[in-house]
Amino acid sequence: MELRQLEYFVAVTEESSFTKAAARLNVAQPGVSAQLRQLERELGQPLLDRSARAVRLTDVGAAVLPHARAALAAVAAVHNTLDELTGLVRGHVAVGAVSGCGALGLPDLLASFHDAHPGVQISLREGNSDRLVDDVRAGKLDLALVAAAGAPAPALEAQVVIDESLVAAVRSDHPLRDRSTISLAELADQALVSLPRGTGLRASLDNACAAASLKPRIACEAGDPLALADLAARGLGVAILPESIVVLMPASLRALAITRPRLRGRIELVWRSEEPASPAARELIGRGREFFAEVAAARRPGTRAEPAGRRRGPQASGTPRG
Repeated sequence: MELRQLEYFVAVTEESSFTKAAARLNVAQPGVSAQLRQLERELGQPLLDRSARAVRLTDVGAAVLPHARAALAAVAAVHNTLDELTGLVRGHVAVGAVSGCGALGLPDLLASFHDAHPGVQISLREGNSDRLVDDVRAGKLDLALVAAAGAPAPALEAQVVIDESLVAAVRSDHPLRDRSTISLAELADQALVSLPRGTGLRASLDNACAAASLKPRIACEAGDPLALADLAARGLGVAILPESIVVLMPASLRALAITRPRLRGRIELVWRSEEPASPAARELIGRGREFFAEVAAARRPGTRAEPAGRRRGPQASGTPRG
């Protein structure tokens, strides 16, 4: 009996298909079939029922499966232990981020991690917050920077990086320009420009409106806060934006504080609650938590802290989308 045979057996069971299992393992399908038939001959019992369209476990196969998984997990644990004892961190880590997180120093974090562990492959993907959160929960991402509107999703832990007010931004000649505040009920009657559904900023708006039995009038959607600011400055509607975006355009936009209730937007670092099996992922999460704790501290009024990692220029004031 070989570990390779157990790996093939588990893959075919999870995929219910020899073809899909072969694609997942990046091997030829006939090789998977041959190895599993050899395993069945050694055990003297059929493990898989191949008579239906989808491959199914026999009773014997169902009894063997947890032991096969345990054997593979034990071998993985041995490799991980050796990595930790010898100080080697290798493998692959996957990171997700809403657009614009370069302003928070994400490239600096990844660069310092790569310098310390050049043997680890790093993948980075941008997307909307909803999709990134789902991928972290599913184990497709080890770590992600997302925009948040409520409590962390189940099975996730979160660390706040940015927490700031969301405001209503109007062009300099808008009828509301001389006001300093606007209630959510009044705002819902305006033509609004907003990020699309699936983003944290939009969830903050939609959740507040739903709680107040209001239906916002979304006139335009755009995937970047700076694009929303530009649309508002051109008179296409009232933009829902982080306050830090509006201060970048003082000549063309006015910010109205949203009241009853006040809206806030957060950027959070999220990771799975359970401890990652990969030493590389554990190392990255630990570095990320320390790095972004310093980023958050640097953004607090009266603080001059600089994030860990490479020395950078002044902290950008823009807020990522998401």
